[in-house]
Amino acid sequence: MVNYDPKLWISSLFHANSRYVMRTLTPAVLIMASISAIICYLLLDFFEFDFKTTIAMHSLLGIVLGLFLVFRTNSAYDRWWEGRKLWGSLLNNTRNFSFKLNAFLDKADLENRMWFAIMIGNFSFAVKEHLRNGVDIADLETTNEPNFVETMHSVKHVPNKVSSLLYERIIRLYKDNLLNGDQLLLLDRELKEFSEIMGGCERIRNTPIPYSYSIYIKQFIFIYVITLPFAFVESSGYMTIPIVALITFVLLSVELIAEEIEDPFGKDVNDLPTDALATKIKLNTREILLAEKSM
Repeated sequence: MVNYDPKLWISSLFHANSRYVMRTLTPAVLIMASISAIICYLLLDFFEFDFKTTIAMHSLLGIVLGLFLVFRTNSAYDRWWEGRKLWGSLLNNTRNFSFKLNAFLDKADLENRMWFAIMIGNFSFAVKEHLRNGVDIADLETTNEPNFVETMHSVKHVPNKVSSLLYERIIRLYKDNLLNGDQLLLLDRELKEFSEIMGGCERIRNTPIPYSYSIYIKQFIFIYVITLPFAFVESSGYMTIPIVALITFVLLSVELIAEEIEDPFGKDVNDLPTDALATKIKLNTREILLAEKSM
């Protein structure tokens, strides 16, 4: 995720992300500029006939296209913002879970405190990587339990397994009379939220914008920009070339932004800072349960 100061207008114009968008769209813009140049040459100089046209149709279509793009970007931003709220809830719930464990567990019980500190952090890292390309077990912090790595390698859904191990540990503490029934219910509430947050993130990740809707907008944009030179050539002459290039850049950049943020859990520059959030969960948990200073 890009960190920036929204009050610094000038620096925003030359931000690295702006250059990234420009580099991405440059081939398409150059192609449209070349097509516009060819059309202008053929209609104005080569054939030398009086070509009559109007921009009225493109003005009306531009309004319709603008409405489609607004809906497209709003839908993508809703997915991005919902993902951020889910990760904010995960941060809050891991803190609450750690606060309760810190109050319930004996101060001298370093074994259980260390185990929960490791596994709560592992859950956040597992969810983060599960929403990308799968969890690399090497990224998880190991516990002193035997066969921990083998157990993680034997499952396909690592966050589910970590959540299951947290439940099993809580039940074991209850059976060993280290937790009472009321404390068990309070901890169960937080663990339930872990699964619901993970399910909400999976819903966003596994439910893309409907294919027909997405492809229709791309086709609409293509038809619109490819016919723009015919609309402007009579009134603007060779100025049609920069006009078409500018309109192409604007329309494609809006679509590019929507494509990037509709899946907010990846590693694109505008995606959610899940790496930083997972690290913060790990540090906060260790500080609460083990009295280690977080950064």
